[in-house]
Amino acid sequence: MSIDALFSPLSIGNLELKNRIAMAPMTRWRSPGQLPGQDVADYYRRRAENEVGLIITEGTTIDHPVSSYSVRVPAFNGPALDGWRRVVDGVHEAGGKIIPQLWHVGIMRDPRIDEYPNSDLPSVSPSGIYKPGGKNVFEPMDRAEIQAVVDSFARAATDARELGFDGIELHGAHGYLIDQFLWSELNKREASDYGGNAVERTRFAVEVIAAVRAAVGDDFPVSLRISQWKQQDYSARLAETPELLKAIFQPIADAGVDIFHCSERRYWESEFEGSSMNLAGWVKQLTGRATITVGSIGLAGPMSVTNIGEHADVSSDLEPLARRIAAGEFDIAAVGRALLVDPAWARKVKEGRFDELMPFDKAALETLS
Repeated sequence: MSIDALFSPLSIGNLELKNRIAMAPMTRWRSPGQLPGQDVADYYRRRAENEVGLIITEGTTIDHPVSSYSVRVPAFNGPALDGWRRVVDGVHEAGGKIIPQLWHVGIMRDPRIDEYPNSDLPSVSPSGIYKPGGKNVFEPMDRAEIQAVVDSFARAATDARELGFDGIELHGAHGYLIDQFLWSELNKREASDYGGNAVERTRFAVEVIAAVRAAVGDDFPVSLRISQWKQQDYSARLAETPELLKAIFQPIADAGVDIFHCSERRYWESEFEGSSMNLAGWVKQLTGRATITVGSIGLAGPMSVTNIGEHADVSSDLEPLARRIAAGEFDIAAVGRALLVDPAWARKVKEGRFDELMPFDKAALETLS
């Protein structure tokens, strides 16, 4: 089995990676008071010490007052930045590269039912709708609120650069705020007001990315995580054809995206009939940007995205993945649960120690290292 392509170097602008393996962002609820502690820094450093080329942090929320849905999810503002500085320093000392995933959960935050920061404040979203066919839960965002969120993303990106991160990722997938504006089921606004058709609904994403790009300059890598599926509907699609996919993501790319992180539940599934390419392959071909593929890599079968406690056996059949990277279909493979449970997963793969790879199960969540 040849997996050499997984360990070939890659340059994306100023981002120099020693291999094509990234750690996918995975929420762990391990930051009490929204503050990432030394244990968080140690967690990421261990992956950097073990051949992970690029670490993408768990989602970390911008300074908008209703960006988060848990007091245990790390923030990216105020005192939390001291913790993130420790994370960056540790990863760099271990020879790794790291970018934070900057996040606003939008209407996925429901302050009526859980331990949310600023639980007295209503959540924000394009139209106040949580799921397809649902009724308005909150009022739609007004122009001032939209601008406030755009400014918050720009501030977070600036902080990331000042802390020494190697780039940033914006979470624009899975039914969170940026994705809520892209998805017709949750965005019922008029075309003149951040709604309209599929292309017109890109306005919010474009403004966020443009503000981030203006804040960090042209030489700081910006990734955007995207998905067709949503947590509210696994069968959802933003685009049913390659033509519409290009129409949606070309203006977003032009606003300042260097990398598209294309989330699929199963990376090996084709995106459109008549081609074996997955979403990352199509986005790379259509926009010309580098892409990351993700979805059940290193696992013996697909898993639920929202039910992290499922069991999954390990898979060592990585040759098809390496072959597709070698062919240029996509550039980077992001590994989730396999790296969550086993910090040495990438090193074991590189050294051919497949019999030592660890399966994922719920018990692992209590002993994460």
